[in-house]
Amino acid sequence: MSKYPIKREFFPFSYFTPPISEEFLAMSVPHMKTPGYIYRDKKLALTRQEIESYDGAMIEVFLMSPKELTGNAPCLIYLHGGGFVLPAAGYHYKNAMRYAREAGCRVVFVNYRLAPQFKHPVFFEDCYAAMCWVYDNAEQLKIDRTRIGIGGDSAGSTLAVGVCMMARDRKHPIRFRFQMLPYPYLDARGNSESCRRFTDTPMWNSSLSDRIGPMTKADRNHPNYVYYSPVEADSFDDLPPAYIETAEFDCLHDDGILYAEKLREVGIDAVLNETKGTMHGFDIMQKAPTTKAAVAARIDFMRKMF
Repeated sequence: MSKYPIKREFFPFSYFTPPISEEFLAMSVPHMKTPGYIYRDKKLALTRQEIESYDGAMIEVFLMSPKELTGNAPCLIYLHGGGFVLPAAGYHYKNAMRYAREAGCRVVFVNYRLAPQFKHPVFFEDCYAAMCWVYDNAEQLKIDRTRIGIGGDSAGSTLAVGVCMMARDRKHPIRFRFQMLPYPYLDARGNSESCRRFTDTPMWNSSLSDRIGPMTKADRNHPNYVYYSPVEADSFDDLPPAYIETAEFDCLHDDGILYAEKLREVGIDAVLNETKGTMHGFDIMQKAPTTKAAVAARIDFMRKMF
């Protein structure tokens, strides 16, 4: 992996690749807990709730709000990455908390159900149900339902784009202000140039992507499959403006480029931030200068769109 000129600021994660397998997940996921520090931020009010999903199951959401926010405020629905199989990591929570503080919004952080225990499209339907809950309870949650954005990194980006498409296709009244998509997974075909090149990159690579499909049980014949591979959709009309961020040495690099092109072809604004010297999930290194610049760019986009 040292053959990739990834910036030294990302060490040691520039040499780390998660050992994704069903055995590893069965052993590790039960021990991955929500970090306690999310309750100790002096600038944020945080509440945990369980909401009902589409099938009657209960899923966990956290509502993060700057303490100085009053009245109905803008909201980001945040869907964490993790290949549809891993729970949210510490840096997912840290990013979401920073979005709330610095974008001046409430953040609804959704802990959707995971594969392989739950197969496609359960995780999409969980996220869609969370969106419906936010919209239906906006007044009680002190959320301005005309200023709701959605975002997520990696597989969370897939879910965010999928929810945008589901809302459009199901004629839900929500009108998202934006979709925010750091290093998104949006093309399940796996035949892009970046997928062919980056089979062994750190943090994530196309060899790991190949293991995920069988775990999610995503079926091309399922009527909702397109949400799992959004660049294959027939229509990109009526989707919200997007912030799309790519990592240079990432098998998913071309997914973001292609999705930006698809949106622009139908006249939808797409801000494309191509970070350099980076690998997938680079923002796990919170203090790296490149991470700080990328997160600041995300927040700047959100503030403008809100």
